[in-house]
Amino acid sequence: MRSQPSNVGLDGVTHGIVHCHRCPRLRAWCSTVAKVRVKRFQDQEYWGKPVPGFGDSNARLLVVGLAPAAHGGNRTGRVFTGDSSGDWLYEALHRYGFSSQPESVSRGDGLRLTDCYVTAVARCAPPDNRPRPAELTNCRPHLVAELECLKKLRVVITLGRIAHEGYLKAAGWWASLPPRQRPDTRHAAVSTLSDGTYLIASYHPSRQNTNTGRLTREMWHSVFRTARGLMAGEGSSG
Repeated sequence: MRSQPSNVGLDGVTHGIVHCHRCPRLRAWCSTVAKVRVKRFQDQEYWGKPVPGFGDSNARLLVVGLAPAAHGGNRTGRVFTGDSSGDWLYEALHRYGFSSQPESVSRGDGLRLTDCYVTAVARCAPPDNRPRPAELTNCRPHLVAELECLKKLRVVITLGRIAHEGYLKAAGWWASLPPRQRPDTRHAAVSTLSDGTYLIASYHPSRQNTNTGRLTREMWHSVFRTARGLMAGEGSSG
């Protein structure tokens, strides 16, 4: 269902994301957060701009989140970097051989992803972590452009319902599939799309889920173990 590869490449897509001004409310919010800051990060210069995806251009695994955190990606300039959700994500990616290190703290920390690309359906940190539907629509072309560049994807992990639906819309599946045939959103559910892509739904590793026990480490690791197994042609075992 993915369209033809983009002529601009991921570098061009990244440039377009960083310089995007499609959502005035979000740009104003991110800029304000970057100026005011919080006490623990008062001595740091915030990124304060839209946050592009990050990883291997030849990736077979794609991880899709919701949006940068106000004091995470909006501060560091790298997706899932500098907050607790990122701690969970990169620990799992490292455990299953996709990341060179288990922590992602800054753009200059030397972390490298292998066979994996991490992105989000919204590129600006939204107030209360709730982007508006129109803002998600405005941002969707960025994910579409990334998908056009990532030609080797085999497995996609979506983190939360909004990311799940956002990926399906960007990839063209949402409009082409009747509601009853759209991929399952239950945690760890695996769906096979007609082009052979495996889609794995997961809870988002937000504090709301991890601190309450709704998402445990074993539940979380099982998602990446399944992804690694599917990539190796071994089903969901591993």
